Amino acid sequence: MAYREKLAWLELIGMVIAYGGYFVGVGLVDPAPGRLETLTYVALFGAATMVRLLILGTGWLTLRAQMGSEARAKPDERDRSIARRGAAIGYYVLLGLMLWVGVMLPLTDTGWAVANSALAAIIIAEIVRDAVIVISYRRGWHG
Repeated sequence: MAYREKLAWLELIGMVIAYGGYFVGVGLVDPAPGRLETLTYVALFGAATMVRLLILGTGWLTLRAQMGSEARAKPDERDRSIARRGAAIGYYVLLGLMLWVGVMLPLTDTGWAVANSALAAIIIAEIVRDAVIVISYRRGWHG
């Protein structure tokens, strides 16, 4: 498995574990409205982000040590092409979801429901980007 494919797997797994945990926590926690609600959601998001950074940091250091010179090599044309494909598809997913969050959702919800929907849109787009990269390496697709 190529170094950049392993990085995409690492990012994908980190996003799913950390922010999946965040949204499970949001679903389970019923904070009091107002200031306590904001502090609860910010603390949960901060904890999820720290988990993600811990997964990424540990994984990156481990991969870098195991892969040696391949980890230090610059991305080739195939790597850049796959990254562009992932970014393009992720962008369109983000655009569609943010149109929904910004145009439709404020008609029915407010506050943290809208904020968490926007966070979910960003996270879903990143997961799609990473999944496209992983699938592209697995299937041997390139531009």
